[in-house]
Amino acid sequence: MLRNAFLFFVSVFFYYKTSGLALLILLFVTLSDFLIAKRIYSLKWSEDEGNKPKAENAKSGNEGDELKKTERKWGDVCAKCWLIVSVCIDLGLLAYFKYSYFFTNMLNDMLDTNLHVFNVFGLIGNELAGSPVFSVDRIVLPVGISFYIFQIISYIVDVYRGEVKPVRNILDFGLYVSFFPQLVAGPIVKASDFIPQLYRPFFLTRRQFGYAVFWILNGLAKKIILSDYIAVNFIDRVFENPLLFSGFENFAAIFGYSLQVYADFSGYTDIAIGVAMLMGFFLPQNFNSPYKAQSAHEFWKRWHISLSRWLQNYLYIPLGGNRRTSFGTYFWIVTIAAIALILTGSLWALLAILTVALSVLLAAWLRPDRRKKLYANLNSFITMLLGGLWHGASWNFMIWGGLNGIGMIVYKLWKDMGWHMRMLLLLLVTGGVLALAELFPAPVWNLFGVWLLIITAGSVIRYVYYLLFGSVKAISIVSKAGQAWAVIQTFVFITFTRLFFRSGSNLDPETANQVAWNTAKNMVNQIGSAWNLGVVPDICAAYWKVFALIILGMLIHWLPDRLKRRYRYCFAVLPIPIMLFVVVCIVFVLYQFITSDLQAFIYFQF
Repeated sequence: MLRNAFLFFVSVFFYYKTSGLALLILLFVTLSDFLIAKRIYSLKWSEDEGNKPKAENAKSGNEGDELKKTERKWGDVCAKCWLIVSVCIDLGLLAYFKYSYFFTNMLNDMLDTNLHVFNVFGLIGNELAGSPVFSVDRIVLPVGISFYIFQIISYIVDVYRGEVKPVRNILDFGLYVSFFPQLVAGPIVKASDFIPQLYRPFFLTRRQFGYAVFWILNGLAKKIILSDYIAVNFIDRVFENPLLFSGFENFAAIFGYSLQVYADFSGYTDIAIGVAMLMGFFLPQNFNSPYKAQSAHEFWKRWHISLSRWLQNYLYIPLGGNRRTSFGTYFWIVTIAAIALILTGSLWALLAILTVALSVLLAAWLRPDRRKKLYANLNSFITMLLGGLWHGASWNFMIWGGLNGIGMIVYKLWKDMGWHMRMLLLLLVTGGVLALAELFPAPVWNLFGVWLLIITAGSVIRYVYYLLFGSVKAISIVSKAGQAWAVIQTFVFITFTRLFFRSGSNLDPETANQVAWNTAKNMVNQIGSAWNLGVVPDICAAYWKVFALIILGMLIHWLPDRLKRRYRYCFAVLPIPIMLFVVVCIVFVLYQFITSDLQAFIYFQF
């Protein structure tokens, strides 16, 4: 179709304007996976048998020829080999551009060498150009490479599984890979969701047009009013030098960053959904009010939904899911333990990871009745660690992913416990942390101690109601209060894990680990030290606009979903003249918040 061809070339031009000759990488993986997918399908699947595996046809005995049976079984093996080749090419490119500094630093630490990153592609480009056009001493991460590589991998794996047929036209496949609204920061779209839309006639109803305009304006408002304004005027200043700011300011900056990163990333997604809708394409939902989540497990069902589903379908399940462990499970346990040893230089980090993993595996062997849950916890923890590493080649991102994995596991264990066991363990842990704070004074123990005391106080209240009524759900208001308490505690937990996420962002990969760790440590020390409460009113007065926006943003976020659907609908059905007037007013308001220091979307760096 002409529309698809036109949008493909527009998308290619868009990517060229954002990334220059890195476009060649996008075109290379597009062409290679297009050809490999067709080869895999021809080897593994029978077109005339309704996507039935050729090897399965051979088993049925219909051919009656042992030679053909053998050929078809070998065809299945060859298809798997082509799949491995494709994934190696895609992940190899991603690893080269994203993790070269990470692996180089690891080798230098392990072997006590002084290796430096060398840009092979830059050297090849200079040879072809006949002049030093590209720098060979630095590797620049192409914009959006993590997103389109994952999207291509999902396509090639789904073709191998028989869930989709390969795209016949290279231009159509190129549009699927490079569709510009979601190219550089997602959402990661499955081929089975997007490719059928390529062949549908364009349609856009009057109401859909209204929704598209709403999503674009909503995304711009999130980005410009919430994300950029509070970042430039407060959050970035604190994170750049935490020691210059008080504990309260550091504390407020962390919570402000939680709103900033949500407004920034979901704002991009809203704009992408709106622009795509205007062209007749419908992208999947990527956020569902994540700060309404009542647990870390639920949070990851609401936050960056397309990545969470990708990790589940193409990493967690292949590792064994909740059914078993696999070679991949043991491989990643050893690899992660080795990385921890190299980065920390401590055998204790290696032994801690291996001890936890072996304890889980031993418990699974001794307790067959709990084996599935233990396998699920182990595989989900590995998945979250690798999900953290996907975000960046930094130790801080692995800590962030690991903390989220621990949060998910703790919630599952907590949910399975009785109330008596919950309170006993919580009192023991809280007492242990308070004892550490007393015996080994440090800001981090003060921070944990205060948080655990607050959790304990809330849990004691719920425990008393449990003893009186048998269930905290016996009284409606108590049940709702418990849900609100769970939402607040989850939000606090997710916010403090973001300390490591933000500290590792926007840094030179060569120095990311050391700078990120120092930033996180300094902020924890500031927050965990004694506060001068006398300066809090002055701080609030100085940053009242920023704090007001943070509070307003969270209140809007926590509005009931039905209310949000209602005002979206009301906007979408407005008469065109009134809609135009509203758009002009909103654009005028947005213009007032535009800062001179324009902020790139946070997820562009990934």
